[in-house]
Amino acid sequence: MTDRLVVDAMVDRLKAWGTTRIFGYSGDGINTFLGALRRHGNDPEFIQARHEENAAFMAVAHSKYGVGQYGADAAAGTGIGVVISTQGPGAVHLLNGLYDAKLDGVPVVAIVGQQDLSALGSGYQQEIDLPALFKDVAAYCEQVSVPEQVPGILDRAFRTALATSSPCVVIIPHDVQQQPEAPPAGEQAEIATAPVWEAPRVLPTDSALDAAAELLGSAQRIVMLVGQGARNARSEVSGMAERLGAAVVTSLLGKPYVDESEPNSAGVMGHLGTPASAALLGRCDALLIVGSNDPWTEFYPAPGAARAVQIDISAQRPGNRYPVEVALVGDAATTLQALAGRLAPDEERNDAWRTEVRERVAAGRTLAAQRAATGAHPVNPERVVAELSALLPDDAQVALDVGSCVYWYARQLVLPESVPAHLCSTLASMGCGVPYGLAAKLMHPGRPVVVLAGDGGMQMSGVAELITVAARWRHWADPRFVVCVLNNGDLAEVTWEQRETEGDPRYSATQHLPSFDFAGYAELLGLQGIKVTDPEELADAWGRALNAESPVVIDVHTDASVPLLPPFPQGAAKLPAMRAALEQEGQAGARALRLLNEYAAQEEKLFGQ
Repeated sequence: MTDRLVVDAMVDRLKAWGTTRIFGYSGDGINTFLGALRRHGNDPEFIQARHEENAAFMAVAHSKYGVGQYGADAAAGTGIGVVISTQGPGAVHLLNGLYDAKLDGVPVVAIVGQQDLSALGSGYQQEIDLPALFKDVAAYCEQVSVPEQVPGILDRAFRTALATSSPCVVIIPHDVQQQPEAPPAGEQAEIATAPVWEAPRVLPTDSALDAAAELLGSAQRIVMLVGQGARNARSEVSGMAERLGAAVVTSLLGKPYVDESEPNSAGVMGHLGTPASAALLGRCDALLIVGSNDPWTEFYPAPGAARAVQIDISAQRPGNRYPVEVALVGDAATTLQALAGRLAPDEERNDAWRTEVRERVAAGRTLAAQRAATGAHPVNPERVVAELSALLPDDAQVALDVGSCVYWYARQLVLPESVPAHLCSTLASMGCGVPYGLAAKLMHPGRPVVVLAGDGGMQMSGVAELITVAARWRHWADPRFVVCVLNNGDLAEVTWEQRETEGDPRYSATQHLPSFDFAGYAELLGLQGIKVTDPEELADAWGRALNAESPVVIDVHTDASVPLLPPFPQGAAKLPAMRAALEQEGQAGARALRLLNEYAAQEEKLFGQ
């Protein structure tokens, strides 16, 4: 076939937008598009996942590791994440990943096949109403009905995704794909467009900056809550914290963008956060929110207890989680620079607060070390992550699945400045860990990847995507790809939620997971497998895996009885329900009850009033 088709024009347009790879799975609704990729020499490269949901997670992670929020720090030549699927079941499978992009504010473009135009509305095989399916998740969703629409629809999809940090969907019926390309000629209703977009420079007004400076200048006990919107403002956040004598806490998504080794860095806030963050948020009289939309509202200062300023690139978000007095709509780095010029450093005024912050942060680190060293059977999962923290290479990339492993990441892992870490955070969908890790590795194949996952997420989809790892690793410049499975035979996060929020004992029929030999499975795939059942083996296991010449699965048998206790004082209020639930479990809950009491006593000693 020598004549160029609609799909050839689509591939060219994707390349014009910097697309270097497309994640997906084949199907009859996109066969013509796949043929165009072949004719273009697999450029962009097609990355076959084991399931469309995982392909969508990979596309989201591609944007997270490469482009970032608002597209402002686009990695040269990588483009934003693109995923492709056929109609019907393939389209439905994309939704989880696209909602991950929507809720975490990430630009992604999905290209979805559809049945022939002539069949639509007939109830044809695999025909579903795709615009209705994607209506809620997509910031822009449009179907290509004639060839002249192709460049304009793709351009609008990419521009909208970048401008709104959202997923966008392009639907392309099979018979339209097969038509000859027809660039718009500029006639009536034929709209010529261009594949260009530039990130705006957004700054607050002078009056808003003045009001923020006055508020912060009159405060005595300031906390900065830092989110992912500060990804390009690490030095500005540090400078502002020093100028104000402020404590720094982060959202889960903001954790990689601050230096948690600093003496004023109190760690992640919220249910899975640190006691130091909870204690300081409960004591502050002013809150400076930088690029965060964190949903853990019960961990914010009580409404009215603190005056608040919020910096955000979006005018929609200030005041969304807390009653702020001053909204600074602008880029985090430039806004903090402008604000700093209006604030004179006054260290003497805040000496007492600086001392309190350092004492709380030090106590939090002592508590983290105590908990990692607390005996469990066979292995305390907190120690698994604490051991990694001491060995993590400076050029590593970290990917997380969803579940109890996120608690231990939030509380135990100190990330070097150069190490990115990402997960499906706001949607919190299990099964994302290995797909995220694969996207990170494809983005930077010369850097090692570490995936932290639970056995639930691995059984959901991680095991399948290890097949993808096995198929691809020999082409990587650096073969190190470490998947650490916290294998406890339980859906531990939900088990502890049942005890905490419902006062119900563990229900084995819903919480027990079948046994699976993750290390043995890795070896069947030609990877390395390491099984750990003794905490004294952890340092050696991490060392071997991080220096291996092939991907490694570390199968650590951890204790599901280690409690997911929220930070005090919120956690203290949950103790009666948790204890009552465990008492109903009898002997089966005895170890969990003992550990819960031990964890509570440790926190009470260091953070009790």
